[in-house]
Amino acid sequence: MTLKEIIKNKYFKFAIVSLAYLLWVIWIKNFWFLFGFIVIIDMHITHFVNWTFWKKKGEKKSKNAVIEWVDALIFAVIAATLIRMFLIEAYTIPTSSMEKTLLVGDYLFVSKVSYGPKLPNTPISFPFAHHTLPLTKSKKSYVEWIKKPYKRIAGFGDIKRNDIVVFNFPAGDTVIIEMQETSDYYSVTRQYADELKRRDIQIGNPIKPFEAYKNTARKYIWDQFNMTVRPVDKRENYIKRCVAVPGDSIRIKHGQMFVNGEKQEHFEDMQYDYLVKTKGTQINSKHLERMNIAVDDRRFISSSSMYELPLTNENVDKLKNMPAVTSVSKYENTNINMAHISIFPHDAQYSWTEDNFGPLYVPEKGVTIDLTMENLPLYYRVIETYEGNELKVKGSDIYINDELVTSYTFKMDYYFMMGDNRHNSADSRYWGFVPEDHVVGKAVFIWLSLDKDKQFLNKIRWNRMFSLIH
Repeated sequence: MTLKEIIKNKYFKFAIVSLAYLLWVIWIKNFWFLFGFIVIIDMHITHFVNWTFWKKKGEKKSKNAVIEWVDALIFAVIAATLIRMFLIEAYTIPTSSMEKTLLVGDYLFVSKVSYGPKLPNTPISFPFAHHTLPLTKSKKSYVEWIKKPYKRIAGFGDIKRNDIVVFNFPAGDTVIIEMQETSDYYSVTRQYADELKRRDIQIGNPIKPFEAYKNTARKYIWDQFNMTVRPVDKRENYIKRCVAVPGDSIRIKHGQMFVNGEKQEHFEDMQYDYLVKTKGTQINSKHLERMNIAVDDRRFISSSSMYELPLTNENVDKLKNMPAVTSVSKYENTNINMAHISIFPHDAQYSWTEDNFGPLYVPEKGVTIDLTMENLPLYYRVIETYEGNELKVKGSDIYINDELVTSYTFKMDYYFMMGDNRHNSADSRYWGFVPEDHVVGKAVFIWLSLDKDKQFLNKIRWNRMFSLIH
């Protein structure tokens, strides 16, 4: 028998497909899929069932172009879905939170195998749609009558400090449909609660506990807006740099990140906001363009002849040498009045800002901590929402699942994520930890980059195409 005849032999094809399928079942560690061998045997050997039901039995492909297209389309959808689920997924950078490491308009590939593919919580969904059906604003692209618990299969490694990670937005479980592209439900609730409190102060009403205002705000939001609740795998995808892994302790002083007491290295493309004072004139836009400062990031305050610009260290040096510039000073937020509204853990006893934050311990699976009324705000959402416990506070006592506790053992690993554009990034400083079951993959490769401030072929950033991400 020739090699060509061996390759065409149905038993050879059956052996190859069976081996590949068996390796896949072992990889995902779900041995219920072994029943799939019944289908493989019938497709290659017994032929009891017509699995290509759109064809007439015995019909030759060459006689019907439509059938060939249907075959090709079905194969392409299945292949692309499996690749997207288990290997790589395309992602677009929508905001400036990672500049200048990643730019708005970067198109990149995210590796699912770097940390191990996460099996979907909602396995039945419309192909290639994340959470909403195409051409609709709120119609779910998935069904929830089959829900699977969190499971991650084997990958090449674990998340390391400074990896750029794509993950499901932790605060994206509850969504205001009308605001899903701009604000998250929890921050809107806190902001409206603060408005209610300020209104009572202005008109002289008795001041209530802030939780009472939040309850009123929640009721108003649920009554006035269209709301939806999303499973973990259907929450918005975010991309940030992992600055702390499970077991780390972090602190930010005057904008400088410290991990376990050591300074975090300053990445080449990391940037902060700076106040740039001029002699009364605006800086030539060509100079700002050459420094890759986007038009949307150029904020000029004419009354004080001052710019507020996000700058890398290199661009700071360039501006200091410009004749029109008199001073360049790094911005630092010292206003603690709104810390309980905008900054994690959103509690009045923690007067943190994005520039002065912590100290904070990042939870590690299996580690037990003392649980007190002082540190409970830091881990409340971890215990109740991410790890599925019923948590109640009665006076100064803490109850988990109706049991009085003074300690807690974490069930999952957690991560602290921040954007490289440190003053323009909605990250863990604002909404807290990223649980391991929210991690999607690692950003590895930019295949296209388009500048929205340019036109035609000038939009393409040629120097960023086909480049690795660091």
